[in-house]
Amino acid sequence: MLLPPLPERACLGIIAPAGPPREGRLDQVVPMIERLGFRAKVFPGCAGPAFLGHLAADDDRRLNDLEAALADPDVDAVIGLRGGYGCMRLLDRIDRALLRRFPKPLIGYSDLTALMALRQQEGLASWHAPMPASDWCKGESGWADAVALAERLRRGLREGERLGPALAPHPLNRGTAPVRGVLTGGNLAVLVALLGTPFMPDLRGSVLFLEDVGEDPYKIDRLLCQLRLSGALDQLTAVLLGSFSDADSPDEVLADYFGGLGVPVLAGWSSGHTSPNLPLPIGVAVTLDPVAGTLAV
Repeated sequence: MLLPPLPERACLGIIAPAGPPREGRLDQVVPMIERLGFRAKVFPGCAGPAFLGHLAADDDRRLNDLEAALADPDVDAVIGLRGGYGCMRLLDRIDRALLRRFPKPLIGYSDLTALMALRQQEGLASWHAPMPASDWCKGESGWADAVALAERLRRGLREGERLGPALAPHPLNRGTAPVRGVLTGGNLAVLVALLGTPFMPDLRGSVLFLEDVGEDPYKIDRLLCQLRLSGALDQLTAVLLGSFSDADSPDEVLADYFGGLGVPVLAGWSSGHTSPNLPLPIGVAVTLDPVAGTLAV
């Protein structure tokens, strides 16, 4: 079992390592988690006070909440309240030994890409998946994503399991045979921000997953160019492209960077700032089949 199933009536520890929730959202979180059949424990930083206008709380509070949730014997998994920005500010202060001692799942995406990168360096997998205050509240589609995530958490992750439905052919797809590598990445802008730091994940031999939101094609170009110039794209095994939403399509830019890279590409995967936002296990070895349009553990 690569990621074990959560026990019956598991407790989700709710932390806010990045931005603050919108007004009224925090009050909805516990009822939603209980409706999914879990228990909830909300850590203090979720309620603020906000810091610098864009952080849920100051760095000490957010760091303490993260480490307290991991160490809390009642908490079975830790989930981010929402994304935004702020996780990077904690990376050089997180107790790595504590991460290893309490390898319970971390759930989230977007800005939590930074925390997942750190965990991957310690050999720990994370669930790239929707979060309560930013996703579950968005009507029927958001709630459907929450239900799908709950089902995934209950059954865990077994070797050989397919991670989603087979995709239709996509113009960006490349490759003729399945390949295997460790699924790495997440939000493109956050990943690029880690370049030049000790927390940038090693992409050699990886299946690089990328998604983003609200970034115009020229910004996607700039981000990918920085990855290319750094050498981070030189030894990939494959590329998995998720959603690039709330902006003009960057497909031409993506084709320019990945079309001639010489590795398989599977595009159109429904993960990231979209719905459905399919859970993906970051830090786990996967097999990508660009012809069948599948991704499996």
